[in-house]
This record gives sequence, C-alpha cells and structure tokens, in this order.
Amino acid sequence: MSLDPVLARIDADLPAATERLMQLLRIPSISTDPAYKPDCARAADWLAADLRALGFDAAVRPTPGHPMVVAHGGPQGGGGPHLLFYGHYDVQPVDPLALWRRDPFDPALEEGPQGKVIRGRGSSDDKGQLMTFVEAFRAWTSVHGQLPCRITVLLEGEEESGSPSLVPFLKENAAELTAGLAMICDTGLFDHDTPAITTMLRGLLGEEVTITGPDKDLHSGMYGGAAMNPVRVLARIIAGLHDETGRVTVPGFYDGVDELTQQMRDQWQSLGFDAEGFLKSVGLSIPAGERGRSVLEMIWSRPTCEVNGILGGYAGDGFKTVLPSKATAKISFRLVGRQDPLAIRESFRAMVRAQVPADCRVEFHDHGAAPASVMATADPAFDKARGALSDEWPNEAAFIGSGGSIPIAGYFKSILGMDSMLIGFGKDDDLIHSPNEKYDLRSFHKGIRSWARVLAALAG
Repeated sequence: MSLDPVLARIDADLPAATERLMQLLRIPSISTDPAYKPDCARAADWLAADLRALGFDAAVRPTPGHPMVVAHGGPQGGGGPHLLFYGHYDVQPVDPLALWRRDPFDPALEEGPQGKVIRGRGSSDDKGQLMTFVEAFRAWTSVHGQLPCRITVLLEGEEESGSPSLVPFLKENAAELTAGLAMICDTGLFDHDTPAITTMLRGLLGEEVTITGPDKDLHSGMYGGAAMNPVRVLARIIAGLHDETGRVTVPGFYDGVDELTQQMRDQWQSLGFDAEGFLKSVGLSIPAGERGRSVLEMIWSRPTCEVNGILGGYAGDGFKTVLPSKATAKISFRLVGRQDPLAIRESFRAMVRAQVPADCRVEFHDHGAAPASVMATADPAFDKARGALSDEWPNEAAFIGSGGSIPIAGYFKSILGMDSMLIGFGKDDDLIHSPNEKYDLRSFHKGIRSWARVLAALAG
C-alpha cells in the first residue's frame, strides 16, 4: 500500500482533524476530581465512537475507576506486526484558573512564537498526542480501505491520577492486549526540528524517613547538648548520601547500572545539547552529579538520590529555641538499567538504621518502587521507525533517554512481556500540567504524518 496518498490525505484533512481534536478537548475529563466522572465517561465514549467510525471493533470497558477504551483493527491473521497503541484521555486539573488566558476547555488556535498553537487543557498531555495516531489510522483507512497491519488501541482514563485501575486491567486482559510492540505517544521532540524515540526511562523509589529523639519538643537552653537532636541525626545521614565525587553511597546502589554504548554516547554528543544553557535557565552553572559525566548522562542514564523535602522543628515566623522531637525527610531515587528498587530500599534503610543513636528510633514510609525501563533497540523495528521519523522532520531522529518515569512502559514489559517504543511530538514549552497548556499545530500535523510513515515502515 502506497504511503504518498496517505500523506496527501493527512495534509488535506488537517482542518477537519484539528476540529475533531477541539471536540475532544472541550470535554473536561479531569480524572482526579470525582465531580468530573461523567465527563471522563463522555470522553471515553467519544473516542470509542470515533474508532468505530474507522472500522475498529471498539468498546468502553468499565473499571473500578474511570473506563478504558479498547479497540482492535486491521488484518487479524497472517503476517505483519501487531502493534498496541497507548494513550490517555484524562487531563490534569486547571487550577489556578485565574492564570489562564482563556477558558481551558474552550480550545482555540492562537499565534505562537513559532507558528500556530492549539491552546487548551489536554492539548499536549495527552489528547493532542493520542489523536496523532488516531488521525494516521483515519488517513490509512480513507485511502486504502484498511490499516497496514494489525492494531490494538488502549486508551486510559486515570493516568493523571495514578492509574489505580491499570495494573489489574492489564493482568485481567493480558491475552487480549499483548502485541509484538507497544507504541506510547506521551513523550516529546528533542528540539523543534529533531524527533526522538525514548529508549531509556528511569525508575523511581520513594522513601520517607522520620527520626524520633525525645518524646516531646524540648527547650534548647535546658536540654541542648545533653539531648540528641533528631534534626542533627537526619542532617548527618543526608550529608552522607553522596561522596565528594557526587556518587551515591548506599551500599550496592550501582549494581545493575550499565555504561552507555559508544554508539549511543556519540549519538547524544551529536545532538548539540547546551548543558550550560540548561543550567543557566534555572539560575545555576555547575553540574552537581557524578564527576566526569555529561549533563545528558546525568539526567538520562545515571541514577540519582535527591532530598525532596525536610521537616523538623520550628519553621514559622520569628524564632523559637526548640529542640524538636522528630525530623523527617522525603528522599527519592531515580533508577536506571537493571537496578532493583526493592534491594536498594533495604540497603538504604539498613544504612540509615546504622546511624541512628541507640536512644532514638527511625520509621520508614515507602512512596512506591518502580524499576527502570530500557528498550531493546537492537530490534530492527527501532531503526525502521527512526528512519521513518527522519524522513518527516528536518533533522535525523535520535534515540534519547528520559529523566522522568513513565510507569506504563514498565507495566507493558513486566505484565505483557513486550517492549515499548515511545514516540511523541510535545515540546518543553507546552506547559503541560500548567495554565495555558498548548500543542503546536506543526507538532499535531507532522505527528500525524510521522505515525503514517512509522506504520508504513513497520508494516513493510
């Protein structure tokens, strides 16, 4: 099946495709607020109906929370790949509403510094992104009467509220949802002209540590020096989490951390990333991670330990000479490669316990543990997709890492046993989760064309 007429159809249909996205954006599908539960159901119904109009066998599936949309299309037998496309139709709350320049659920095209943008909540995260592949499906079926390969679609309604229904749903429907490769659209371009396939996602381990000393807050004049201050204990523990080279000191922390291949290192170097400008944009100038590592390595392929919050003693206005009873810190670990989050949790806790005085006690509260995801880029599908993206955009596509975590990729691997290809067309200035969220019309248009090309390349 020829690609050129599909691309031509996408170009001609862009105004109608944009209006369809606007219709979806007008539905306030805020998953975290129970008041919007009917709207989440309405968004799921809208998407299922749209997929059915393209010839998919699509249904809205109930969960204990917001529904899933599952659809199957394309040739169901014979050769060719079977691809699972994932996106989410729920959106973040809009607060603070006063900072929006227009009603967040009254989307519109506006002029931006680099062309027209689609302004509205969910335009980039993730309705605009998921509609890029839906519109690519539409173009293929309009031109050729069918999709180029077997496709399953999974659209979630709880991604912005922690996905409580996702894992049970994947386990209960594993046979139906398992495909050869998962395609995830919830990522972005490397820069305005450089498309990207994210091949590394850091995992995340969250720990909350509370040190208790005296059984009540004490007067520091009466007890200072004689009574152990839990803030002092906690400060010593935190100070010892890194050595003088920036490496994390938790025993066994680097087990399973692999070095970059020279090919990947060279590719990242060729991206021309402005490390100085990256730090300067937030008022800094000196990289704080492991000595001898580039900034891209630090945020994409190296593990970290960061203190996200500290509480202890009096922090109000004025001054209070208190010796606090408790001190708490919230600490997160970003994980890479084959690091085992549960083993690191136990090692970290043992390290902390060893530094707590005998007459003090420590309590731990966990805040989740998810391993990193590393994609099998040796799979020829990755080079095919990279070539397809490079044909659409001004610059050659890059394999990149991500400093953040996208748990769905890990679930697809651990539950369904398949790798994921993360391709998205968002930009760093899209203001996702913030007032005045936008999605470049160019990203939407070229995103649709990109998925059409990727489908052609993977279907052969």
